[in-house]
Amino acid sequence: MELKLSSEALRIIKKMQQNELTESVIYEKIAKYAKGEENKATLRRLAAEERAHYQIWKKHTGVEMKPEMGKVFKYTFFARTLGFTFAVKLMERGEENAQKEYSVLEAEVPESCEIRQQEEEHEIALLSMLDEERLQYVGSMVLGLNDALVELTGSLAGFVFALQNNRIIALSGLIVGISATFSMASSEFLAARSEGRSDALKSCCYTGIAYLLTVIVLIAPYLLLPAEQYIPALICMLASVILIIAGFTYYTSVAQDQSFKPRFLEMAGISISVAVLSFIVGILAKRFLGVEL
Repeated sequence: MELKLSSEALRIIKKMQQNELTESVIYEKIAKYAKGEENKATLRRLAAEERAHYQIWKKHTGVEMKPEMGKVFKYTFFARTLGFTFAVKLMERGEENAQKEYSVLEAEVPESCEIRQQEEEHEIALLSMLDEERLQYVGSMVLGLNDALVELTGSLAGFVFALQNNRIIALSGLIVGISATFSMASSEFLAARSEGRSDALKSCCYTGIAYLLTVIVLIAPYLLLPAEQYIPALICMLASVILIIAGFTYYTSVAQDQSFKPRFLEMAGISISVAVLSFIVGILAKRFLGVEL
């Protein structure tokens, strides 16, 4: 017996039908280049589930749909650049917004209860099975990133008033940053070796790369702006610090299912506080030491 659906229920079903098809195609595409047979199998199972949901909704609408290629491109791009775990979990976050719509459908479409349960339980279980190498080294990246932000932000802020020349500040920061990169990477290597880990070299590479990239971004304003514009360069550097912290914290919060706001406020607060204190130290050092450049 064909169900008589309200216009609102039909609208929601069409929207969900479109989303299920699109997500099915995204999972299939990501599975083609995801590393590890278990990851590939998990992604294919997710694709099959989404396709099955699409077929259920299609019975009610009688409409054949095509995937939204904009979304397909967006999430496959994220998967290639930021990792498939991040892309998949970011996409599934959108499913949380659909839960209210499921409650509207329950009275008119019995199958919606089963689909909702799968969305809430089975897919979450499958997502937890994803195992991506880069996420195993998030701790190493956080170590390199956090240390670079705190140490170099403080150093550059201190140099600003003491040196008052962007080129000299950049040179000093570059020397400090590169030296600290090698120091940090070697410390991570030795720590991993002392723990008996076989991935010591890879761990230290992640730490060193995160540190070096942070150094480059923070020094860039002092290289790009005129030598006498050290205050604007300092402001740009601090803005870069906030953006780096926000971007990396958002990435880890999605990929590792963690809360964004507390981690962001903690890292940003520490980095900015160190920068302010170091700027004051630079002022005092210049005044009491009587050094003129």
